Amino acid sequence: VDFHSHLMPGVDDGASNLDESRAALLAFQEEGVVAAVTTPHLKGSLTKRPEELERRLDELDRAWQCVSTMASKEFPGIDFHRGVEMMLDTPDPDVSDARLRLAGGPFVLVEFPFMSVPPRSTNVLSKLCRQGWVPIVAHPERYQGLDREVNLPGEWRAAGAYLQVNGASLIGRYGPEAQRVAMQLLSRGWVDYLSSDYHARGQPRIASARRLLSELGGAEQVHLLTEINPGRVVQGAAPLPVPPFHPKRGFLKRLKSLFR
Repeated sequence: VDFHSHLMPGVDDGASNLDESRAALLAFQEEGVVAAVTTPHLKGSLTKRPEELERRLDELDRAWQCVSTMASKEFPGIDFHRGVEMMLDTPDPDVSDARLRLAGGPFVLVEFPFMSVPPRSTNVLSKLCRQGWVPIVAHPERYQGLDREVNLPGEWRAAGAYLQVNGASLIGRYGPEAQRVAMQLLSRGWVDYLSSDYHARGQPRIASARRLLSELGGAEQVHLLTEINPGRVVQGAAPLPVPPFHPKRGFLKRLKSLFR
């Protein structure tokens, strides 16, 4: 189950047209995805400007109607939903519109601007929680500005947020630092979900991440991170705890073999 992707045609830096949306859903199907929530980019500051927000949501509605109609006819094996990936460029976005939340439930996928952690990031997440929503921080392993010990994501979780790591980070597609942070978060049991962040180009890479973790002794974590917990997002339920992951010896050697 994957809840972070950019498959609506022509609305962001993901699929540019319906043919690319179709190819992306085919790639999902080939990697074993049975349910997906597609999440186009949306700035949280728009929620403070009702007319601009409505124009943006109208654009997304049209794209969603197009892609969901195609998906229901051509990919009946994929349970397809919508949400957004909301940029927290304001400290107090209004996510009361169900279209802004994952599958219309209590969860909202959020990211920080400019791929860097702003001051008082924990306070922003706490505000969302106090309003009754559940923030899921997208790709925490990729942000600049984390402390070397990677303690800040633990504060986010303590405030009531959850963490979604990109599967491609585990296999080094975002570089060694993102991979290091992702593995450190996994080793602490702080990762709640793995998703693709698929932009309708190349392959989703989630199958490669699943295979790698399983081969390194993380079959239980894979089951929770890619099946049970993201499935619970679609159902509106909190994730189950994921045990800390400690890879078997030979992790680096296995990664090198993937790139060969």
